[in-house]
Amino acid sequence: MSPRTRPRHVLLLAAASLVLSGFFETIESWFLYHPFAAISVTPASYGVPFEEVRFPAADGTRLHGWYVPPVRADGPVLLWAHGNAGNISHRSENIAMIRRETGAGVFIFDYRGYGRSEGRPREAGLYADMRGAHAWLSGRVPGGRIVLFGRSLGASVAVRLAAEGAPSRETARAMILESPFESLAAMGEQIFPFLPIRRMVVQQFDNVKWLPRAKLPLLLLHGDADEIVPFAQGRRLFELASPPKRFHRIAGAGHNDTYLMGGPAYWAAWREFLAAPERAETP
Repeated sequence: MSPRTRPRHVLLLAAASLVLSGFFETIESWFLYHPFAAISVTPASYGVPFEEVRFPAADGTRLHGWYVPPVRADGPVLLWAHGNAGNISHRSENIAMIRRETGAGVFIFDYRGYGRSEGRPREAGLYADMRGAHAWLSGRVPGGRIVLFGRSLGASVAVRLAAEGAPSRETARAMILESPFESLAAMGEQIFPFLPIRRMVVQQFDNVKWLPRAKLPLLLLHGDADEIVPFAQGRRLFELASPPKRFHRIAGAGHNDTYLMGGPAYWAAWREFLAAPERAETP
């Protein structure tokens, strides 16, 4: 049947579906993304050296980030995909603690629409942002020193890059995920248990689908008092991941205070993993 002979009601239903899809995505994005434009502090506020970086996403969108060198010139560098709220400036204290406790460097960037990055955030765009960030860092640091780090929503961004095969043992050494959720649909069901969320969501951020395809050594950290992403979701994702892998339970930590509540055991897990990710295993 050609478009000219297709029944009018079919065309109307298709048009209505497109309109509703756009409506749901707009509402969904309003709930999901909470960007801040103003850069309030920098790593220098904590005595940490850093470099301002401007670079293109994979689709050409102009992005902004910070490069913090490792303590040792040959040390690991985290490629950090942050969570859904604020901007990179709100991670300044965390950056300083990571560098102090582990010696690792950091390349952290703002997604499109966050901080000084151009554009508007959407799922496909965030993946393009991560690809662009990986391309920039790969030009600066050998792949054997790059460790993907995704936190909360950013865990999905890191997982997708790893699963797509862009990083391999030559282009990224390992991956650290903190407070990851199973999927956007799973989170929606937690918040709106009375709605048919799986039929409504447009964006996926589906770690259940993509994490098993990521073949990098994994450290997964999750607070057992997480008030936003259930601890059980982190455990289920860990079970789906390929070895070598290690799970670290952060006793008493919520969603946003992991690095403050973790204490010596938390940082020991970081140091041990960064030193030898290929030997990762849960004690």
